Amino acid sequence: MSKAFQNGVATDAASMNQGDDARALRVLRLIEHLANATQPLTLSQLSTRLDVPKATMMRMLDHLQRHGYVLRTPFEGGGYVPGTAATRLALSALRNNALIRVSRATLGKLVAATGETCNLVVPEGNNVIYVDRVETEEPLRLQLPPGTRAPMHCTASGKLFLSRLSLFEQRSLLTAMPLKKLTPRTITDPASLEAELARIAKCGIGFDHEEFVLGMVAVAVPIQASDGKVVAAVACHAPVARKSIDDLLAYVGLLTDAASVLQPLLAGGQIAEETPPISSG
Repeated sequence: MSKAFQNGVATDAASMNQGDDARALRVLRLIEHLANATQPLTLSQLSTRLDVPKATMMRMLDHLQRHGYVLRTPFEGGGYVPGTAATRLALSALRNNALIRVSRATLGKLVAATGETCNLVVPEGNNVIYVDRVETEEPLRLQLPPGTRAPMHCTASGKLFLSRLSLFEQRSLLTAMPLKKLTPRTITDPASLEAELARIAKCGIGFDHEEFVLGMVAVAVPIQASDGKVVAAVACHAPVARKSIDDLLAYVGLLTDAASVLQPLLAGGQIAEETPPISSG
């Protein structure tokens, strides 16, 4: 049996390899835990939830923070959130060839059926990120290249993500995020926004009545993991000069069909080599 000597003691090499694997997975589990959290997590919370001693957890967090994979918030308590390096890694994974190939084809068919720009959107902290996007051929359109971030509280997909949180999680996030008024229609009162999110949760469709950009409306439908968690959204937006919010709501069936095609890319499962047609009927 292969042996390695450490501090004068013979150690089974396989055991050492298993220890290295466990330490590597511990870091990945830490980043995954932060990514899935709805609010910053403290050192004590992470230590307890991951069953790692506080001293060890602190060393991991310090090392990851130096390299940009975690960020300590300036608020009281100093909780941790994913850093910019973790976000870049997540976006790189989302933009792999399989996702882009199927996403671009699916969104392209959706744009052909609706005549309007369509997006694949994921949540990130207080924002949403446009992971992929196919533009309408109409000259009047909103330019938002893939990778663009937008506020969660005033976008169709962002409000959809918020609506699927528990009331406690909603209130915690709304208290922490800046509810900036981007248009006269942007909802900035927490109580009014909470009521809006309740309506969205009931119908299962996110909508934006010129709240993000004046003169633009949008709708969004969820992409769900097997546990029901919303991991992404398919959204469609248009200028009010061409489409009303009711016009876009008529496309919800098409958006839902597209979401079902894209679901395996973001929530596991078998990725189809050919994307099924999206009916315009």
